[in-house]
Amino acid sequence: MIYLVDTNVLLGFSYPTDPRYPIVRPAVRELLAKGHQLQTTSQNFAEFWNVSTRPTPQNGFGRTPSSTNQLLKYLEELFLLLPDSPDVYLEWRRLVVAYSVSGVQVHDARLVATMIFHDVTHILTFNTQDFTRYRREEIIAINPEAV
Repeated sequence: MIYLVDTNVLLGFSYPTDPRYPIVRPAVRELLAKGHQLQTTSQNFAEFWNVSTRPTPQNGFGRTPSSTNQLLKYLEELFLLLPDSPDVYLEWRRLVVAYSVSGVQVHDARLVATMIFHDVTHILTFNTQDFTRYRREEIIAINPEAV
């Protein structure tokens, strides 16, 4: 089974100082040991870059672009990228209208659109509540603590 790995999991996996680190590392290890594929999107990698390079006083990790680049190269090897497609946009458009999505939640709708396009049903995320509206789309949000 393929799991989409959300940005908060990528961050928790990457930074030992992140309180999610001791939860994410064993969860990822267990899913991989069970033969699951862990993949992500260009959106998640862009969000990762944003938080990684954002100053710590602004709720970021304060890393340089150079060090973030090195870390992202490692993540790209471990978490394969689900390709973007113009069809993902059409699916996103359908979702935001069908579910009356607004504000920052449009980003989650785009992840769900990518999942639907690639027949991925599971997302590994700490924000499981953000995906409950997509149950009719057969999207299942799994918290790493539940792995």
